Amino acid sequence: MQKKIPMRMCTGCRERKPKRELIRVVRDPDGEITIDLRGKKSGRGAYICKKLECFLKAKKSKALERALECAIDEEIFERLEYEIDLVEEYE
Repeated sequence: MQKKIPMRMCTGCRERKPKRELIRVVRDPDGEITIDLRGKKSGRGAYICKKLECFLKAKKSKALERALECAIDEEIFERLEYEIDLVEEYE
């Protein structure tokens, strides 16, 4: 029997995709926002595709901030954009 694949929604394009294909941004219990590439950190998470256009759409519409229920520093956006650029370059 095939194992169930966890699906999550991208905050940019709003498509449901397998969790492993997305990048997780998490707000931990202390209120700190980090990028969780492994998907294991505790806290409230939001997911985004590994595509630059999804990132830009989520940033412009403030979808990540709404999903995490707090403001996100520009530094986090810059790091997230850097991670997405690395993934796009690698693929």
